[in-house]
Amino acid sequence: MSETSWPTVPRTFLALDPDEHSLERAHVVLLPVPYDATTSYRSGARDGPAAIIEASRQMEDYDTELECEPSSIGIYTAAELEPHAGGPKAMTARVHQAVAWYAGQDKLVGMLGGEHSLTAGAVRAVVERTDDVSVLVFDAQADLREAYQGTRSSHASAVRRIADHAPVTLVGVRSMTVGEAALAQARSIPLFPRGPEPITDVDAIVEGLSANVYVSFDLDAFDPSFMAAVGTPEPGGLGWWEALAILRAVGERRRIVGFDVVELSPAEGPEACAYTAAKLVYKVIAYATRDLA
Repeated sequence: MSETSWPTVPRTFLALDPDEHSLERAHVVLLPVPYDATTSYRSGARDGPAAIIEASRQMEDYDTELECEPSSIGIYTAAELEPHAGGPKAMTARVHQAVAWYAGQDKLVGMLGGEHSLTAGAVRAVVERTDDVSVLVFDAQADLREAYQGTRSSHASAVRRIADHAPVTLVGVRSMTVGEAALAQARSIPLFPRGPEPITDVDAIVEGLSANVYVSFDLDAFDPSFMAAVGTPEPGGLGWWEALAILRAVGERRRIVGFDVVELSPAEGPEACAYTAAKLVYKVIAYATRDLA
């Protein structure tokens, strides 16, 4: 695979100059994956990556919380990864190939989804080149089904497939089956559900993670009152600063070695949802690279 196999897209994250933020110069690679073949409720996650990139063009580079400019470390916007006609399993393999290639260039890779089933491919690529990796998953659903609607590569099996490659911690869950609850207990999967009160036990979340952490953020983990543009909305959910407190602690006390933000279905909510998703992407980059910016 050569660099020309994955050219820069015309529209870049934050409207960054593609010459100044080339693959060679960048520390971070954002990989858009417009795919939602296993959607079971509201479709449209395939439009998420483009909406995130477009919304990001309205953002400022400076991070007021960290008092730095995270984009200074270089953010390369890769070409969209084309859907694979072979189905979700083949598409997950394509994600694995792409993430492995960029990670092999010593880049921090962030995937923009697209549906959550794709995360397993990205996690596998990171685990293959980095030791002691655990995965921090933000999600409204447990996604621990062995299979759903005839495929083991469904978005409803996303966390089950991720757990095939690395230990998982789940944050923000508000919906699961009896079987998923039993599996989580049997496998001692750390579970931090979101009830009526905010999640405040940040130390417990971080302490359960290994030295290197892959962050997977399904946007339905957020409260749908401000993040309605998702495929499977669930009442309640994380607040903005609640989620950032967890992510910041992970960035300060662990090493973030890869991430994704998935399941934005822009047509299902106000345009502000895409902007919030783009801001979340930039915040994860900021927390992961704050010592470099």
